[in-house]
Amino acid sequence: MKKLAFLLSIVFLLNGCAESIALLGTGASNGKIVQSSLNSAISYGVKKQTGKTPIEHAIAYAEEKNPEKKQEACISFIKQTKSEFCTIAKKQISQTNAVLVKKTEKIIQKFPKRNKKKETSQIEKIAKKSIIYNRR
Repeated sequence: MKKLAFLLSIVFLLNGCAESIALLGTGASNGKIVQSSLNSAISYGVKKQTGKTPIEHAIAYAEEKNPEKKQEACISFIKQTKSEFCTIAKKQISQTNAVLVKKTEKIIQKFPKRNKKKETSQIEKIAKKSIIYNRR
């Protein structure tokens, strides 16, 4: 019984240390302490400013762009998978493509192609009148 009470109290008291231990654990094992500390600091800053973690922002974006949670096939070299990410990516690409087409059409209408009449020089005019030029 004493062991159980001791373990529960330790878990309760050290609950806030889990994030810093995870920071040191990932950083020390891979030699990327700076990267993991920056990642944790940015995540903390984002959560403090917005109230959501970066993963929650990504999930909200996915729900906004794909409310039906459709899953489309992604084509890769090894295998074909279905995921919501592929649906969102394809939708974004098609929307961007449509915007680019509209902007291109506006630019084309703004600057129509001009038919340039080829100007001939005085020498060419004289050469065309000659017998040698007309034999061709």
